[in-house]
Amino acid sequence: MRNYNNIKERHSIKTNHLNTSIASIELSKNVPLNYQTKLKGMSAEIRNIEPKVVWNHFADLNAVPRPSKKEERVIQFMVDFGKKLNLETFVDKVGNVIIRKPATAGMEDRKTIVMQSHLDMVHQKNADTNFDFDTEGIKMFIDGDWVKAQGTTLGADNGLGVASIMAVLSSNDIPHPAIEALFTIDEETGMTGAMGLEGGILTGDILLNLDTEEDDEIGIGCAGGVDITATRTYESENTPENTVAFELSVTGLNGGHSGMDIHKGLGNANKIMNRLLFDGFTNYGLRISEINGGSLRNAIPRESFATMVIDTVSKEPFLFELNELINEIKSEFASLEENLTIELKEVETPETVMDLGVQIGVIKSIYGALNGVYRMSPDIEDLVETSNNVARVIVKDGAIKIGCLTRSSSETNKWDLANSLRSVFELAGFDVEFSGSYPGWLPNTNSDILKVLKNLYVEMNNAEPHVAACHAGLECGILGQNYPKMDMISFGPNIRGAHSPDERAQISSMQKFWKYLLEILKNIPSKN
Repeated sequence: MRNYNNIKERHSIKTNHLNTSIASIELSKNVPLNYQTKLKGMSAEIRNIEPKVVWNHFADLNAVPRPSKKEERVIQFMVDFGKKLNLETFVDKVGNVIIRKPATAGMEDRKTIVMQSHLDMVHQKNADTNFDFDTEGIKMFIDGDWVKAQGTTLGADNGLGVASIMAVLSSNDIPHPAIEALFTIDEETGMTGAMGLEGGILTGDILLNLDTEEDDEIGIGCAGGVDITATRTYESENTPENTVAFELSVTGLNGGHSGMDIHKGLGNANKIMNRLLFDGFTNYGLRISEINGGSLRNAIPRESFATMVIDTVSKEPFLFELNELINEIKSEFASLEENLTIELKEVETPETVMDLGVQIGVIKSIYGALNGVYRMSPDIEDLVETSNNVARVIVKDGAIKIGCLTRSSSETNKWDLANSLRSVFELAGFDVEFSGSYPGWLPNTNSDILKVLKNLYVEMNNAEPHVAACHAGLECGILGQNYPKMDMISFGPNIRGAHSPDERAQISSMQKFWKYLLEILKNIPSKN
């Protein structure tokens, strides 16, 4: 345990990350944002879905650009929302928005609840989608029983949770106890909002986290995580003479949530690209000029691109063998990745390539870095305990950066895998940094609010809910550090393909979730 603690002590976490300091945000209407203009491009059909109050708030929210670490606009949006309702509204020192609403008549004797969701969303888009997340609102449409976005992530994670809380706060006819609405920032890229929330700000006894993506699941635990970043520099060499250059691309993969989907065996574009480069180097002396693979730390990489050169005399056998390997890889993923596309096209020869010795280390370290499930839970059936996602690979202009996200519900195994990855990269000459470490959430099967939710679910659906821990990062574990006596639970509507452009929210499930939430609010236990 001493080694794990030493590691954690050496890597501090910065929480005040906003580009514009929170202190400079005026809690008024001094930051004009023409949301109505942005909303005109949205389909009116979204606003007519039941429950209309939730989908209208979701549409309003999705008109506001809200990438992680750039939440100034959505923070102001939420502040304006709370102030307009004449509710106590404030922003804490890291950017979390807290809105308080008194209990409705007859509910004053119930325990105060904290309703919590995060404001930021994962930004992913298809390669052929022309979209600017920093300036545009999400373009949504209805496809049968699902709401989707046009070539981008939808923001249902966790926008539907935020919208549901907004619907309760703005209501005049929903019975509920006293509410503290907690809208955290930067959940998707470090959970710095939850980490920065100080003890004593909240007074609630029960926390309802609305960030679960299965409507028959009640979450009572989650995995922790740590970011692993390996960096090093290299000397560029002039591209050898008598070579031909190619751009190799791996595209069309499903991607998905690097925690919830990690056990599915989906393709990782970075690992597939490295396999192709390794084969070309080993057999034909391939030299790498650039690599750009993956995108976000918490998304399974969908695309990777590389520029490399090969001796002209080796061109034909190289192309033949590469094509054979491409067909083998496609065959391996045939049942999982129907749209996997691996293409090679001849391009203009680059001026430089990587130093050969460094190139060998890079290729071998990526090959040696575990991607996928490291250990299954010994206590909970079918639950991934520990995993890693090789999320990002960049080689360009003399600098290399490889980013991984390791998750685990076991702190000791989280650091065990982190140290394993660290060793692989350090053997290849990388400097390795651990950052953004956050704890898991230990299940409490004796939770009072769990009993309420289970009983109501059975009563309303004539079926038992799935009470489970998940292999994803929820903020409950972090919040519990400063609020250890708070009884916490997580639930939500069906969301599929989170963290990918295939993200979609089920309309019928949202209706089911909303009715469930309203009954939960009516049945919060009394203070005594």
